Amino acid sequence: MRVEFPDFRLGKVLATSFTGTLSERHGSAVERIPTPHRLVDWLAVSGLAVDSCTTAQLDLARELRESVHAAATAAALQEALPASAVRLINDRSTHGRAAAILTPEGERRWQLSSADRVEDALGVIAADAISVISGERDGTLALCASPTCRAAFFDTSRSRTRRWCDMNTCGNRQKKARFHAGRRRSSGSAK
Repeated sequence: MRVEFPDFRLGKVLATSFTGTLSERHGSAVERIPTPHRLVDWLAVSGLAVDSCTTAQLDLARELRESVHAAATAAALQEALPASAVRLINDRSTHGRAAAILTPEGERRWQLSSADRVEDALGVIAADAISVISGERDGTLALCASPTCRAAFFDTSRSRTRRWCDMNTCGNRQKKARFHAGRRRSSGSAK
């Protein structure tokens, strides 16, 4: 029997997409990388393919995810970055051995030192988090307006007023809730 896992929420920013592997943090949390193999799947769809992952490497990945989430949340709220999160992000960034390569199509890809180096992939994610949190990239960190989600996301919209980490999930869920609440109010006042 095949075990079904929740779909990945893939965004355009590697670091914040990685934090999305744990969603609904303030509700019924959804772990999207519950097993080492599932982390391998996420890394593959994110352009960081590795052959395998151990439980210890999955633990390293989850530690990084939570540190990036904590630092990105603090940055979005314009608060001091948690020192422990900064240390862990820096540590993962310096322990990875990946190189940026240019494809014939003019795109950047990552080349890991070997196909079993999850640490290399984590180094790429950490480096991406550093570029986002430090403000090197054009955009701003924000927090999802969903009270159960509150995920940090990187807003590159022209007005920098995006409210949801993902319109297809959190945004639609909130719009449906407002719609149904409005219908209940209007049907209650019609009686």
